[in-house]
Amino acid sequence: LNEPEFLTLAFACWQSGVVFVPLNFRLTGRELSYIISDAGVHTLLCGPEFADTVDEIREDIPVQRYVSLQPRENWEPWSDLVGGGDGESWTADVNDEDVAIIMYTSGTTGLPKGAMLTHGNILWNNINALHIMETASDERTLVCAPLFHIGGLNVNTLITIQVGGTIVLLRTFDPEVVLDRIEEYRITGMFGVPAMFLFMSQFPDFAERDLSSIRYLLCGGAPVPEALIKLYGARGISFLQGYGLTETAPFATLLPKEDCERKVGSAGIPPMYTEVRVVDMENRTVEANVQGEIVIRGPNVMKGYWNRPEATAEAIDGEGWFHSGDIGVMDDEGYVFIRDRKKDMIITGGENVYPAEIEAVIHEMEEVADVGVIGLPDEKWGEKVVAVVVAAEGVSLEPADVIAFTDGKLARFKMPKQVEMLDELPRNPQGKILKRVLRDQYGG
Repeated sequence: LNEPEFLTLAFACWQSGVVFVPLNFRLTGRELSYIISDAGVHTLLCGPEFADTVDEIREDIPVQRYVSLQPRENWEPWSDLVGGGDGESWTADVNDEDVAIIMYTSGTTGLPKGAMLTHGNILWNNINALHIMETASDERTLVCAPLFHIGGLNVNTLITIQVGGTIVLLRTFDPEVVLDRIEEYRITGMFGVPAMFLFMSQFPDFAERDLSSIRYLLCGGAPVPEALIKLYGARGISFLQGYGLTETAPFATLLPKEDCERKVGSAGIPPMYTEVRVVDMENRTVEANVQGEIVIRGPNVMKGYWNRPEATAEAIDGEGWFHSGDIGVMDDEGYVFIRDRKKDMIITGGENVYPAEIEAVIHEMEEVADVGVIGLPDEKWGEKVVAVVVAAEGVSLEPADVIAFTDGKLARFKMPKQVEMLDELPRNPQGKILKRVLRDQYGG
């Protein structure tokens, strides 16, 4: 979870030239095993809540040292890792091009890819953000988004530390605790996804809470609904919205807080040291307000995907432009609006979910003949995962059976919240499932 030791370990890795690989604590053992093995992790630090999950996969992963934050049989204590040296310096000669983090992001093929973020990527992302966020040494940042995400770690956590500000760290998000800490520590800013700010606003005594210390709220993962902008605006609080990806460390655009209402629905403008274009299929820049793919170039763009040269070449072209796969437009003032997501990606509660991974698990059911996974609008989470299933011939299959089958095989946020049964999935002549037809059919 979000522990001080997470940041201690991250900075120790960076100072000693070791690559840091944050792991999503919501993943199952099966999912963690793939990532740990792919990255070649040799030392694993684990909180006590997740040690059992790791113990179950020890035979499948290449880890040499298992370190626990609390005493536990067959695990080294944290004190050995941080205090067990012989006194020699572990400071390495690290440069901007050296990889600092391998952060795994879900892949459209169903297997996560490790985005290699360099020390320079992180630094330039922070420099970009500081021109718009105006973070200073008197900043008191509340961190409750998970640090294993690029949003939790590098939207405002590392920036606040970089300028000498204060971090108030919560292990997990709880709307009541967040409101308590804002008042107690006179918090000046925090990052979250729209669902988090919605849950805070729905707390019974939200209207009586003292939020006067907040300068602005940073938000990503999805556009902030206009109603939420106005609700917080009535309390004198503006949102600073942004668009980005793990591969861009993460800022690709930022919407200045003064444009929060004037440009509702916009992801903002490129920061000072990053370029953003909207291009057609031939990689040519399109005119204002014409849809195309969003591409990004700058010192914040990742070095590439770990052990995936083909995927890297596909994502970053010969001129250094990272092709996001996101469809959008840029208006005549240079503001970017996102029109569609990376192919069929679902964003639920700020988590990126790719249907292919869920479909692969559901296909393991003998009772399933076919399945297509889509995202549908959800008031709380932005989107919910919906599986449309075709049962095998002569089989009686209930929606609850499908959901139960995924339990333990997928992280809970990836599990279908809704299952619909169909006799046949709509497909195009090439056999591809027509996801848009499914979304239209079920209210997307």
